[in-house]
This record gives sequence, structure tokens and C-alpha cells, in this order.
Amino acid sequence: MRALANSIWRNESGAIASMYALVLPALIVTGGIAFDYTRMAAMDSELQNAADQAALAAASQLDGIDGATERAANAASSLVTNNTVFSNDGTGPGVTIADVKFFEDREKTEEVTRDDADTSDDAAARFVEVTVGTRRAFYALTPIVGAMSSGNMDAAAFAGLGSAICRVPPVMMCNPAESTDSDFTVANYIGKGIRLVANDGGGSYGPGLFGFLETGAGPGANEIGKALGRAVPPGDCVESTGVEPSPGNMQSVRSEFNTRFDIYANGINNSCGNDGSLCPPSFNTRKDVVISGINPSGQAPFASGNGNNGNVWRLPTTVATQLYPPSAMTTARLLTNSEIAQLWPMGYPRDLCHAASLTGVCPSSPSSKIGTGVWDRNAYFRSNSASYPSVPTNSDLTNWFGTTTPTRYEVYRWEIDNYTTRLVSQSLGGNGNNRRTSRPQPVNRTGITPSSDTVDRRRLSVAVLNCDAEDVGPNSENVPVQKWVDVFLVEPALPRPRTEQSDIYVEVIGETETAGGGGTAGQVVRRDIPYLIE
Repeated sequence: MRALANSIWRNESGAIASMYALVLPALIVTGGIAFDYTRMAAMDSELQNAADQAALAAASQLDGIDGATERAANAASSLVTNNTVFSNDGTGPGVTIADVKFFEDREKTEEVTRDDADTSDDAAARFVEVTVGTRRAFYALTPIVGAMSSGNMDAAAFAGLGSAICRVPPVMMCNPAESTDSDFTVANYIGKGIRLVANDGGGSYGPGLFGFLETGAGPGANEIGKALGRAVPPGDCVESTGVEPSPGNMQSVRSEFNTRFDIYANGINNSCGNDGSLCPPSFNTRKDVVISGINPSGQAPFASGNGNNGNVWRLPTTVATQLYPPSAMTTARLLTNSEIAQLWPMGYPRDLCHAASLTGVCPSSPSSKIGTGVWDRNAYFRSNSASYPSVPTNSDLTNWFGTTTPTRYEVYRWEIDNYTTRLVSQSLGGNGNNRRTSRPQPVNRTGITPSSDTVDRRRLSVAVLNCDAEDVGPNSENVPVQKWVDVFLVEPALPRPRTEQSDIYVEVIGETETAGGGGTAGQVVRRDIPYLIE
């Protein structure tokens, strides 16, 4: 018996089995927890994926048009279908949408104030937050079977709509009214002239200065010139919410502005082709300079021309009283009949307060760079006597434009529609090399008539930036665009009395219609891509 007892005591057979018997419950518990945790994590991923997809679907509808938020909410619920296979709470596989909120600002607010920050404004809603309905996963292999679950789980996603503007002349202007109207309320400036001055110093930008943007076509003035001058601009799209000013000296680029007026300076072959055909003018090139022979006395030529057939563009005369505005004009006022009688044919003039002097005498509020919209229509019509042999009455103006105070852009477009009688060349006398003629239609290239499928060459889409607030300089990146605005090129960029070549004078037409150009084929096409923020 003693030997048998010792044998049993020393026998190690079955030791592993007993060890497994001791640890097996722990292994089962550990495996069960791992299985249930995996189920919970997988369901969390399913819910988050559903929230992400719903938020992207909703963001794709935030185009600022009436009904955008309603369409976005519907898209979140029905544009995509998401299921969960890991939830076992008995409510079926479908993931529901519990809440959709819209916001103006990309910066999310704290949860406690989120409800105060959301918006239902279709035009203002730029971002969306989607929350999916709660689901639950019941644990299957945990120690307390069926009595423990994941608890209510949900997910949320925040998305926006990234936009790019394509086929845009790469022009930016610093908001001239930044200190008083940082939003640049476009409706307040329609029909008003804006005097923009080039940032030729290369330093920081400020209100009323203008410059150029990187387009993706390549660095340098040559590529910017192509994007500015050509009828079909090269290069990639420019982000509509963030842009990059182009560094470097861009003085030569301004010559490409003038091709839209049928003025072709030397040195633009790279941008416009050897014959200038890549940079055609508008069909209506009404401007304040005239065509003349090669060697007339007086003013130096503005452009000897790229195929100008022996002609150059000059001021109409050296007699100061025959230019607009006359030398006696030192305040913002309408010209007298006797002064108008001395004028050569005018181009579209600046606002009165900008015409009075080099820097103008416009009110400082909201900005002296912004005019009042009052320009000398009477002087314009009367001086262009070949196109307007009788002075238009108020009844005529109302019949033509629907108002007695048309904008310059409205007159420009109306003259194109009635070009046979309203865009008539006008001889200013002289002969041989001294001949001078006002030419409101192109003489050097075939002009482009704006239409539903043809761009308007004197209409530009411009990015408005708050240059002071954003501390914009030539090396700035991803600068927010406050507004995209369409402007009318009133006059070519030339040095002459009361103007400088660094000036670009424009009239505000309205906010850019990113789908395409307000009655003519758009210079811009917006491409929208929804993206997740978190």
C-alpha cells in the first residue's frame, strides 16, 4: 500500500489536463471578451462609415441655391444605403440618419453651443454634420450571457464642399472696402467703378491693390500672361475658397489686358502667338484712344502693334481741352455743353469722382477706390456723334436700357446688339500719317461677340481677398476668397492724363455665376468635390 501510494504521488500523468481544467474558464472569458469587443469595434466602424458616406452625400448638395439644405438632408437619408451586420439589437440591418445640421463656418463649435451655431440658410450653409441613429451589440460570449451589451452607439461626420473655379483669368483684388465691409456685399457696388492699382512693389497687398494668381499652368509672367490674355486660358483650376498670389514682377502681364481692346504691344508673342490670334479682342472695343498713322506729331504711341498694319494707338489729340475730362475739371461734375462740344469721341468714362484727378476725389466711405456709379452719360453719347447722331432723350434711354441711368456694361452690350448703327467709326481729321480715327470695333483682329456659348472678352471674374486681415503677400498660400466677382473692363491699362499704366479701371457687374457668366458663356466653371473634415 505504501509503495502504491508513493507511486501515485510521484506519477505526473494528466498534469496538463488538470492545468487546463483550472485555466479553461479564464480562456473562455478572455476569448469571449475579444469576440464581443471585435463585434463592437466592427459595428462602430460600420456606423462611422455610414455617417461618413451620408455626410459626403449631403455636402454634395450644398451649392448655395434655394432648397440646398433640404436636398442635402434628403441625400443623407436616401442617396446612399448603409447596413450593419454586426448589430444584433433586433432592429434590422439598416442604419438610419438621426440628425443633420448645417454650418457656415468650417470651425466646429463646442458641443454645448453647437445648436446655436447651425443654420438653415441655403445660401450660407457650407458644411454639414450628420449623426446616425444609435445601435446596440449584445455580447454573446461574456460571462453574463445576454445580460451585457455595448450600450447605445452612434457616429457623426462633418463634411464640406470643396470648390474649384476653372478657366478663370488669374486676377485678384484686395477688398477696397475691407475696413467697413469685410464681406464685400456685391449688391452695394453693382454699376460702380473701382480703381485698382497694381502691387508693383512686390510687398504686402492692401485694400484697392490688385495682382495675379497662380493657375497651375506654371510659374512666371509668361504663364500668367497666357492665362490672362488667351481666349482659352491654360492651366488647372483655382480653388474657390483658397488661392495663391503669384510672386514676381508682373508689369509685362498687363499688356495682355489690352489685347481685349485690340491693342497689341510688342513682346506678347509668347502669350498670344506670333500673329496675336490666341488673344482676340472683344467685338466692342470702345476706348479712349484712336488709331493713327505711324508718325503723327504729339503723343507717343501706346502700341506699335503686333500686325497693326502700319497703325498705332494714341490719344486723340495734344489739345488738352479736347480730351475727357478737360483740364479745367478739378471736381466731380458733369461737363457743360460747351465742354462736350470740344470733346473727341470718348471711351466709356470713369465715375465722375475718379475722373477728376489721378487719385480721384471719391468719398472715403466705404473707400476712395470705389466710385459712386455716376458717370457722364450725356458727354459719352454726345461725343460719339457718328454712333449717336442725335442726343438720346430720357425716353430713348428707357426704351433702350429700361432705365435712364444704364451702367457702362449695359451700354456696351446694347451697342454690340445694335452694332451697325452704334459702333460706327468716326474720323477725327488729318491725312496720311496724321490721320486719326475712332474705331469702336477691332481693326487688328476678328472680335469675339459674347453669346451663350462664347465668353465676353471685357468681362473678368476676379477673386476678392481681405488682404489686411489675411496679411496677404506675394508668397501667401491658401488665402480665403471672400467673393468671386464679375467686373467690366472700362478702359485699357495705359499711361495718359489722370491715369497710370498700373491702374485697372473696372465696373462691378455682379457676383460670379460659377455655372457660367450671366447671359454669356461663363469664363468660369465650378467643380465641386465633397470632402470629410472629421
